[in-house]
Amino acid sequence: MDITSQNFLLIGSLLLFVSIIAGKTSYKFGIPVVVLFISIGMLAGSEGIGGIYFDNPNVAQFIGIIALNFILFSGGLDTDWNTIKPIMRQGISLSVFGVILTAGTFGVFVWYITDFTIYESLLLGSIISSTDAAAVFSILRSKSVALKNNLRPTLELESGSNDPMAYILTIVFTGLVVNQQSDMLSIIPSFLSQLVLGAVLGFGCGYGGKLLINRIHLDYEGLYVILVIAIMFFAFSLTDFIGGNGFLAIYICGVYLGNQELLHKKKLLKSFDSFALLMQIVLFLTLGLLVYPSELLSVVGIGLILSVFLIFVARPISVFLCLLPFKMKLNTKLYISWVGLRGAVPIVFATYPLIAGVGKADLIFDIVFFISLTSVIVQGSTVTIMAKWLKVILPANLKKRTISDMELNESIKTSLTKIVIPEGCSIVGKKIVDVQFPKTSIISYIIRNGSYIIPNGSTVLQENDQLFVLSETQLALQDVYKRLEMYTY
Repeated sequence: MDITSQNFLLIGSLLLFVSIIAGKTSYKFGIPVVVLFISIGMLAGSEGIGGIYFDNPNVAQFIGIIALNFILFSGGLDTDWNTIKPIMRQGISLSVFGVILTAGTFGVFVWYITDFTIYESLLLGSIISSTDAAAVFSILRSKSVALKNNLRPTLELESGSNDPMAYILTIVFTGLVVNQQSDMLSIIPSFLSQLVLGAVLGFGCGYGGKLLINRIHLDYEGLYVILVIAIMFFAFSLTDFIGGNGFLAIYICGVYLGNQELLHKKKLLKSFDSFALLMQIVLFLTLGLLVYPSELLSVVGIGLILSVFLIFVARPISVFLCLLPFKMKLNTKLYISWVGLRGAVPIVFATYPLIAGVGKADLIFDIVFFISLTSVIVQGSTVTIMAKWLKVILPANLKKRTISDMELNESIKTSLTKIVIPEGCSIVGKKIVDVQFPKTSIISYIIRNGSYIIPNGSTVLQENDQLFVLSETQLALQDVYKRLEMYTY
């Protein structure tokens, strides 16, 4: 069956229905959702029962880039700076040097046991060098697993920030394979400029995006979601156009915006969570449609050898070397090594050699697909078991207490205080979002001229407004007074 404009929506909606049902099954039985989504795509493909013909790496790559925009940006929005700050150095070490070490170690091994040239081997290593935490955290959430020693934020930071480095290496070695005359040293300026431009433009777009979101006045709340989508795509495309790393830019932009006070922030976070889930399904289905299962059979032997080497040698070497300067227990390092899942991102990156016309591009794609599938099946289905075996999982009673405390902090406040804004106060005429209230206090409602107002971030404060502020502690209330620069009547 060919995909046409007439049957596209029908086929797409049916695949989404099946994927959602499969996703529910994965949460129940602990099966990595990546495996099910890709399997559905393969079953629906030209060699499956669906018989849908799809063999267009350009379209697959375009869908992959769009999907990764949403997935990385949403991951950045959900990243709490206070949580990742203590493990920032470890996370960056893993996401930068860990990717380089994995690509190098794996690439040299491929060169040693196959007839690949050194550049082709390092290209394969670069493609497979980044991790994907989507399957891991879907299982951890479904099993309510809580990890010790800041493991969760470390894994989140690594998986969210290591794709840009793998992308840079993939582009660089694709160019070296295509143009054998190039010198390794010639790639260093491009390599550094991609990182620097990606970081600077990501922060700049995030800062500009914050100002735009909080200062523009839109009549409909839903338009703010569209505005943030525009900011996300602008950050990626501008950075990529100038020569920087767009994936790094959108992740940093997302992290910056996620840690600022924004209008309708709760709605934005929920919307992008939904977008990211949708894009994961679409991405995995597309990649499943693109692969031919019969071709995977020809790489089973080499694929298994390379999978074992990646899981038990290349990944642990990179993790242990990157974490050598930091005081970290052996079981923690072993668990980080184990949760080095390869998912959809390497498969998307494997389309670049296909489009560039690299000689062994088809073989590289099939090997990458096989390794990614093996990784999510073997490692993804055992992350909970390994957490218990390595004793990095919190005890059940402590885990429950931690979750309870978190819920109380977010929903139950200890005091309700009435604050009246006097005439001539410096905050008169300002939006609530610009006042930057502490996160431990919120304005529950405002009485203005005898009327009750339920405020949001865009509400403009006026003289004689009676603010009823919910605060968790007296210290939080004092912080509110400081922000308002006044005292109660």
